[in-house]
Amino acid sequence: MKKIADTPPEKPNPSSCLSTSGVTLMPSMDKTDSDCCGPVPNAISVHEKPGYSLCTYVEDFITTDQGPVPRIKTRLSLRDRVSTVLVRCGINRYQYKVAPGLYGLGFPDKSSQVLVTANFKLSFDHLRKELEGLNAWILVLDTKGINVWCAAGKGTFSTQELADRIHSANLDKIVDHRRVIVPQLGATGVSARNVKKQSGFRVVYGPVRAADIPKFLENQQKADPAMRTVTFTFAERIVLTPVELQIVLKPAMITALVLLVISGIGPGVFSFSDAGSRGLAALAALVFGIVSGAVITPALLPYIPVREFALKGGIIGSLAAFFMIGLMPSASASFTSALALYLFCVTISSFLAMNFTGTTPFTSPSGVEKEMKRYIPAQLISLVLSTGLWLYSAF
Repeated sequence: MKKIADTPPEKPNPSSCLSTSGVTLMPSMDKTDSDCCGPVPNAISVHEKPGYSLCTYVEDFITTDQGPVPRIKTRLSLRDRVSTVLVRCGINRYQYKVAPGLYGLGFPDKSSQVLVTANFKLSFDHLRKELEGLNAWILVLDTKGINVWCAAGKGTFSTQELADRIHSANLDKIVDHRRVIVPQLGATGVSARNVKKQSGFRVVYGPVRAADIPKFLENQQKADPAMRTVTFTFAERIVLTPVELQIVLKPAMITALVLLVISGIGPGVFSFSDAGSRGLAALAALVFGIVSGAVITPALLPYIPVREFALKGGIIGSLAAFFMIGLMPSASASFTSALALYLFCVTISSFLAMNFTGTTPFTSPSGVEKEMKRYIPAQLISLVLSTGLWLYSAF
């Protein structure tokens, strides 16, 4: 592991990683759409051309035998941090990407390590901010703006993409070793043997977390058990809930409108007064179901004493429903109406908690499929039953 030299090398004549209309241009890499570029505030860099601007994460360029390579910053800007919050909330989630290809960090040379990552900018940012003070090359694969773990499962963080990217970046002429470090969570998509066969480069599987990379490099590319352990702490779970809430927002708004209409149906065909009073209780059940399934269940995930996520959400949804009915006397005006609201709240919570299976290391694809086949029919029956009871309770 090499630290940054005290005296930087001479800056090349930069002619790449300039952007216009959202396109990043890098001669040593493929031309790819990128939505992460923008003007550098209050600065006219010598690297810029009229009508173009450097991507904000690019500092300057490194001269190599294959032309200039963008040198990226390790410190995230305010814009990076704000964008991270927005993406965590599901805003522009699928457009948040960088151009695939080769980047430099610090002052890398032919002996510097090559770290592989996805072109999801959140993954890219997370990696670069953990590598301050290091000299390394970063090879970004085209994963269509998807993170390493999910892209490996979808087949975009793959053996073929890695081999092709090694060739297109002329990596064999950039470094004098034949080794790339691939994140452990990308191992399901990358065959080390086939990468070696297709590119001549050996794959070394790195640690789970980017924060462990400096220690991993110091330890001669060997990971201790802690570096190989996948965690899912409270902070790691709760940071995913804004996306879950954003996904459910539009369906929830449509459901809320339907609930108000259904709540107004009664002996007089339709009553706006009932739509308001009964509708309020139905909306409360919807909100409590969403919060219990998409927020409370993930937060308490390891502590709920059942295995199936749908059942975990059902348990928390039951507690939330009892609490909600106790807070709203109008919701428990009759046993039928209370039961309808209870079933509705539990169903929403159960479904959203089951949705969370795609975000956790606790499950497997086969297990998720089996759980969905078992619980979705029950959730549909419960939803129909609660709707029928709610309509019946008005008469």
